[in-house]
Amino acid sequence: MARISDETRTRNEQAIRAAMDRMLRGELPPGGKCDLKTLAAEAGVTRTGFYPKKNRDGTERPGPYQHLGEEFERRLRALQDAGEVPDPRTAQIERLKAEVAQLKDRVAARDTALRELEDFRVQAVSRLAAQHEEITRLRGQVAQAGEAGNVRRLPGAGDRTAPFGPCS
Repeated sequence: MARISDETRTRNEQAIRAAMDRMLRGELPPGGKCDLKTLAAEAGVTRTGFYPKKNRDGTERPGPYQHLGEEFERRLRALQDAGEVPDPRTAQIERLKAEVAQLKDRVAARDTALRELEDFRVQAVSRLAAQHEEITRLRGQVAQAGEAGNVRRLPGAGDRTAPFGPCS
């Protein structure tokens, strides 16, 4: 026994189809999503009509608008598979997820580059320290050899005179 008249059911189905078409074109109400809850609110019907009902004996029967809910979800999935997203928030979420993945890749690449630069810096400082130590050792050897009298010092850079005269 139906709780609503056939005329009311037909009118509600027409309202649901009109709301479904609007929503799938991307015309969503403020704060609404592209889902059954918003579809029911836009059509002015209760959301429970889109889900199966239970009889008193425990068997299930389809809800009065369940076929329209399934059609809505099927059409929405087809649009999404085609690359169209009627819900701008869903499109924004997907765009932001892609951007986050890209940024994570960039951060990982930067971290790798920083580790390589840190290793290079450590090697460069170690080499400079070894070179400084070698220069200090060689200067010590030169000083010892100079005391022995068998090493002659070259003129220093502070002299600023060319050994053969001016270059001009």
